[in-house]
Amino acid sequence: MHSGKHVIARRYSAKGGMNAGDTCWPRTLGTVLTLPACPIGARNVLRTLAMVFALAAGSVDATGLFVVNQPWVRPARAGQNTEAFMDLTSTAGATLVDVESPAAAGATLRGPQGTRATGAASVDPIALPAGRLVALAPGGYRVALRAVTRTLKLGERVTMTLTIVYDDGSRASIPVDAEVRLRSPIDDERRAHAHTPHRP
Repeated sequence: MHSGKHVIARRYSAKGGMNAGDTCWPRTLGTVLTLPACPIGARNVLRTLAMVFALAAGSVDATGLFVVNQPWVRPARAGQNTEAFMDLTSTAGATLVDVESPAAAGATLRGPQGTRATGAASVDPIALPAGRLVALAPGGYRVALRAVTRTLKLGERVTMTLTIVYDDGSRASIPVDAEVRLRSPIDDERRAHAHTPHRP
């Protein structure tokens, strides 16, 4: 149940490009908005977010829009621990209180300190201020996946469910479909541009 909030989940293909038939325009599915794979340029990301926020603002029944952008998971062998990352934005104040994944024995929110080897202590729920992007990123807040149930190979998908509590007390379960990658889509795009020779 999404409690009248709109949800948008941004998904990327393994190569970071568009798949056949994909579009950058969100499709309305009841109270849920989904956005398939799109080109990942930073300018395109900002333009798309502005578009969907404007759509939410003009929607009569929407009390908020929740955006999951660039979700990805590091590869791991079965039984190992790994980490998941993503960018979260909500038009209504909210808190990330829990994460679950069928691909792992357990999922925990972790703080900036520590590594996969040393293990960072679990953290309190993560505040998501209205209109502000909160990055779950390497070296910062992120999701720790304990004892993955299968080998996670590059290009495969990992499903997760975020539990969000809005400031008005309502709760929402946010489905996330993350790609197994070595780096975030934006980082890969930047690396590709850095190695592309410039023509005079």
